[in-house]
Amino acid sequence: MEEVEVVVAHNERATLRVGDVFLKIDADQTRTDVEVEAMAMAPIPTPEVLWRKPPVLALAALPGTALGRLGEPSTASSAAWAAAGAAARMLHDAPLPPWPGRSIDEIASHLDGECEWLVTNGVLPTDLVTRNRRVAEAALRPWTPVFTHGDLQITHVFVDGDEITGVIDWSEASQGDALFDLATLTLGHEEHLGDVVAGYGTDVDLDVIRAWWSLRSLLVVRWLIEHGFDPSSPGCEVDVLRSRM
Repeated sequence: MEEVEVVVAHNERATLRVGDVFLKIDADQTRTDVEVEAMAMAPIPTPEVLWRKPPVLALAALPGTALGRLGEPSTASSAAWAAAGAAARMLHDAPLPPWPGRSIDEIASHLDGECEWLVTNGVLPTDLVTRNRRVAEAALRPWTPVFTHGDLQITHVFVDGDEITGVIDWSEASQGDALFDLATLTLGHEEHLGDVVAGYGTDVDLDVIRAWWSLRSLLVVRWLIEHGFDPSSPGCEVDVLRSRM
């Protein structure tokens, strides 16, 4: 009998691996609806949907390994990082999904609420939050919506050598800012930003990417803490915020 590996588990969702099959169990079936539809629309490799019996979605494993992990040096080649940038560009050039993403006003309101919580509860120093809130402002500008993955962190991008074999976890896909995807991909791995931008193949505003690093990190610290993760681990979100000081 094959072992059951718990890939991730918290009170919103869990992912299990049994051999070459991933079983995703989500309390919110709307997220699963988005994931299935987004994978069907995406012009880049995605996992094969084997079956779906709510609340369980069964996906085939992708070949290769993740591009890296937050807080750890990536062993992937520069060419693999560039290939990830090229895949992001292909996605962003694709037709928009029919559902919208969050508006600038919604993101700004959420950001203000999270910053207040971080300071009020003494989770992070006030000057650290204030500085990064100012940096984040550059991301809150009008953008032309594209098809975004919405959570394009390096653990969701799989490579084999220099080639992208697929991208997983599409439940946050929507219409959004292209630079948010590029920022999520390079969060905590600034040394690979040049490779990603080279693969992306067009000029991007690096200050906006850095602004999204601050903004995303500020937004997720509380969620990570409340779901049993440690954003203060070396190289993770709190270190990203400190690097802006």
